[in-house]
Amino acid sequence: QVQLSESGGGSVQAGDSLRLSCAASGRTFSTYAVGWFRQPPGKEREFVAAISTTGGSTYYSDSVKGRFAVSRARDMTYLQMNSLKLEDTAVYFCAHSTSAINSINVVRARQYNYWGQGTQVSVSS
Repeated sequence: QVQLSESGGGSVQAGDSLRLSCAASGRTFSTYAVGWFRQPPGKEREFVAAISTTGGSTYYSDSVKGRFAVSRARDMTYLQMNSLKLEDTAVYFCAHSTSAINSINVVRARQYNYWGQGTQVSVSS
C-alpha cells in the first residue's frame, strides 16, 4: 500500500503561481510513476502531468504545457503551476502507478493504483 497526501492548494488570482506537493508513504519502492490529475467543478477528472521514477521522463497535457512543471525528490512529488488561469480551478490529485507509463497510458486514470484525497486550487480574476 502507498498513502498519498497532497498540499499547497489555495485561492489565487490569475497569473499567480502555486506549488502543490504530494507526500508518499508506505511501499513507495513499488512506484513507477507519479501523476497529477484535476477535476474542475462539474467536470470529469483529467490528466495534468506525470513523471516517471525510472529515468525521470515527464508528460504534460496540452493545456498546461509550458506553464506547469512536475518534479520529484525522494518520496515527494511537486507540481509547480505558473501563470495560472481561471480554467485551472479544480481539485488536484496525485496518484502513483506501480507499472511503467508511456505516452499512451500516462493520461489514463486507471493506470494509477493509489490516489490522494486532493487539494483545491481556485483561480479568480
